[in-house]
Amino acid sequence: MRIDKWLWAVRLYKTRSLAADACHAGKVKLDGATLKASHEVAIGERYELSIDQLHRVVVVKGLPVSRVGAKLVENYLIDLTPQEEYERMQMIRQYGYEQRDRGAGRPTKRDRREIDSFKEV
Repeated sequence: MRIDKWLWAVRLYKTRSLAADACHAGKVKLDGATLKASHEVAIGERYELSIDQLHRVVVVKGLPVSRVGAKLVENYLIDLTPQEEYERMQMIRQYGYEQRDRGAGRPTKRDRREIDSFKEV
């Protein structure tokens, strides 16, 4: 099974084309190496994914025949993402992204760097 199809089947990406685009953008890695969308998935492989601002680590547990329901995802992957990542995303959702005071104008170069370091882009 191709990596883009597996990522879509286990509901890590909403569409297969988004999964393929993430592969082409270098956001899907195996042992630090960027993968192509055509990479063949093997059970036991450990993938590092960047989904929006969330950095996930998953291990392949099984290969589904087609897209699975949300309750069945745990049968096909092991999520090794640190809890701190989920807490960081919760904090970002709670406080918003780049919330600026009204009338403050555009961010300066220094402000942009601080925003990027907070987001860890």
